[in-house]
Amino acid sequence: MGSVFTGDPRPRIVHLDHTTVRGGAELALVRLLSARTDWRAEVLLPASDPDDVFALLPADVPRLFAGVRQLAGGSGTSPVRLLGLGARLTAQAAATRWHRAVLRSDLVVANSTRAAAYGALAVRASARPFVVHIRDMVDLQSLGAFGYRLMTRLILPRADGVVANSRITLESARPFVREDAVAVSIPSAAGIRTGVAAKRVDGPLRIGMLARIDPWKGQRELLEAFALAFPDGDAQLELVGGAPFEHEDFAGALRRRATELGVAARVHLPGHVDDTAARIATWDIAVQYSTRPEPLGQNVLQYLAGGAATVVADEGGPTEWVDDGRNGLRVPPRSIPQLAEALRRLDADPDLRSRLSALALRTPGLMDDDAVARAHGEAYGEVLTRRRQSAKALS
Repeated sequence: MGSVFTGDPRPRIVHLDHTTVRGGAELALVRLLSARTDWRAEVLLPASDPDDVFALLPADVPRLFAGVRQLAGGSGTSPVRLLGLGARLTAQAAATRWHRAVLRSDLVVANSTRAAAYGALAVRASARPFVVHIRDMVDLQSLGAFGYRLMTRLILPRADGVVANSRITLESARPFVREDAVAVSIPSAAGIRTGVAAKRVDGPLRIGMLARIDPWKGQRELLEAFALAFPDGDAQLELVGGAPFEHEDFAGALRRRATELGVAARVHLPGHVDDTAARIATWDIAVQYSTRPEPLGQNVLQYLAGGAATVVADEGGPTEWVDDGRNGLRVPPRSIPQLAEALRRLDADPDLRSRLSALALRTPGLMDDDAVARAHGEAYGEVLTRRRQSAKALS
């Protein structure tokens, strides 16, 4: 298979990320750059954390460090915190603009909203092409007031290309994207193997959620629904995921709540798991139930590709993948009783679980990481082609 690029067959692309913590965006970038790519990739980061997810990159993808450590967690509303965030973004923009990797690059790609903020500042007065990955809904609820202003007034107006993780995410960004920019929807690299059936294990019913431990990801809601649906018996619940971005206290709160509900012995929080496919293969039911519309839900792609009976909130990106009653169930969002009812329904009907599992494996559009990388390469190539055409027209 030939390169998707015209001209230079392997352009030099610098990928920016503001953190090395194991977040969804960071894991997706590691998977993307570990796949077969048609470009020469470098990753430029402000600083390394003790558990640096980018240490997992292949040896031929350099990870470079320059600038100042960015604040963890959300920007918040404190004036002092916002001032500190602004100062760090400005300093990082300067370090990024003059870094040798950026100066020799053909394209700069921002992998996260915060990286996009300092990346847009870094390339603002230059002709260097700039692509933004949109992994959050472009709205006040998802980005906060400060992040929303940055995205709609600084980042998207400067972007030569936008890669969104779902159609709904892309539509939320479109009003702020230039007409001449490349704008595409490509699912994040989720480490899935398509068409490979998982083998369920014998034993009690096992229900799981794969997501970082974070209040908006819906672990508390699933815990409450589990306790309502199975106040006794042997059904098990696993909440798999690390607790980055200052959410360690929330993990403790979940354990305490499980004790209050009398289900602590059947609720497990094992933390981050590297082999997610193997873990999903042990579940009978896999759940996504974020408390606000999920832009994509990488976990949903992983559930479907693993052949799990999948339950999702009926909003946001997951609805692009789950056809209710066919390859999964869609439940009204933020309704613990209706989520509990869906869990009871699946427990009582093994044939339904088996049917959903079989059709999940055949979900249209599921892409392994190599296919995702090729789609990204095509988008990056189109950005470079348009930039060359524009430069030629002006010359």
